[in-house]
Amino acid sequence: MRLMKFELFRLIRENVRDLKPYSSARDEYVSDGSKMVFMDANESPYSNGVNRYPDPHQRQLKLLLAKRNSLSVENILLGNGSDEVLDLIFRAFCEPQKDNIITMPPTYGMYNVLAGINAIENREVLLTEKFELDVDKILSTVDKNTKLVLLCSPNNPTGNSFSVAHIETLLTNFQGLLVIDEAYIDFAGQKSWLNKLQQFPNLIVTRTFSKAYGMAGLRLGIGYASEDVIAILNRIKPPYNVNELTQRKAFKMLQNVNVMEEQIKEILEERDDLVQKLAHIKFIREIYPTDANFILVKVDDADRRYREILDSGVVVRNRSAQALCANTLRFTVGTPEENRSLLRLLNTL
Repeated sequence: MRLMKFELFRLIRENVRDLKPYSSARDEYVSDGSKMVFMDANESPYSNGVNRYPDPHQRQLKLLLAKRNSLSVENILLGNGSDEVLDLIFRAFCEPQKDNIITMPPTYGMYNVLAGINAIENREVLLTEKFELDVDKILSTVDKNTKLVLLCSPNNPTGNSFSVAHIETLLTNFQGLLVIDEAYIDFAGQKSWLNKLQQFPNLIVTRTFSKAYGMAGLRLGIGYASEDVIAILNRIKPPYNVNELTQRKAFKMLQNVNVMEEQIKEILEERDDLVQKLAHIKFIREIYPTDANFILVKVDDADRRYREILDSGVVVRNRSAQALCANTLRFTVGTPEENRSLLRLLNTL
């Protein structure tokens, strides 16, 4: 496939293009490790571990991520959760009351919320009945004001990964930015799209520390893209958007990923075991294929089963209000003990 000519400059909002970024004290002086007396940022001089501003560009953390993914630090943006990364993409490239985005329900609900917050039209193109991308319909929905196409792969709430060929068709034929949310990629057999960043300048990949990394409470998200795209996002991000404690904890974890890798292995084993045993639950009508750390199932009466499960002390997610997801429940894969408890409960209903 031959990529259509991509012109990033025409996608940038005019006010962002002309913006002079805020320069913080830690932008103007970058420590080289020398012992210095810091009297430049109006911080408290009394040391307590967090009295100084954090590195606004998270340099040490980005170096580890760049090495882990064979990328440059200039390809990386860190945010206060991937939701902030997504919001920055909206604010950099989408003109309120003028531009539009395309999403493919059922999908992550925050895309629509961000469109609403930023006064951007969200053109929804439903997935097929098999939860696949309708590529022709997506491309026919694009117009001159379509700036972003957002998809989640593996998809939430359905759990499946989208066809590589379908995504490449979108990347090749869409002249805006294609954002692939890979929140669940660590649980998938399909390879990450990070290795395609050099091939497709209109590709943005978002990741999170909330799922496989086990750090949802930190609120740390990642955006990977071309150096040009990341440079634009850095112009508008808040100067200290990732706090010191988050940077330290994530840095420490990335220095020793063995625990995370063992946990992923166990989750995958538990997921496969759950899929097999859920097939024997009498009120479950269908179990959808999953590449994530959760399983979507169709049941006889989702509202009733949700209440019964909740009343027994287990919290699951009723996804019935989502497009194409009538009478579905979503089970996150827990620890072995939690999964056994869930199965015992389901067998009593």
